[in-house]
Amino acid sequence: MRAVQFVLQQMANIPEYRIPDITETEPRVLSATRKQRDGRNIAARPADAEARINSSDRELTPRPVIVRRSEDGFTFVIIKTGQRNDRCRFVYKPCKQIDTGTREYHDLAECTVALRQVRADHVAEEHGDLPAR
Repeated sequence: MRAVQFVLQQMANIPEYRIPDITETEPRVLSATRKQRDGRNIAARPADAEARINSSDRELTPRPVIVRRSEDGFTFVIIKTGQRNDRCRFVYKPCKQIDTGTREYHDLAECTVALRQVRADHVAEEHGDLPAR
């Protein structure tokens, strides 16, 4: 385990492996898609979180994230996994996290739109407008 941690620490010093912080522009992309959809402006904020990057990982890895909480109780989370790599999911209840089914996105706007669609599908399923998966 120490050897793995050492390798990860060494990789963090190599530019192509370093995960950059959230830029000022990235939270605006998430907010802009909401505003474009229904005219409301809800701020998205950068944060830090720990995530399992691979399902086989035992350890959580610190990653920069973008978080936006909706007025109806959903929390949108976009996890930055590389320079232009993002993963997204929304959290409906503490034990219910739903992702888009795509492992990573290379375009933040595409990631955001996919996340909003999955959320809309989830709401429609709950209301009986779509058959449950």
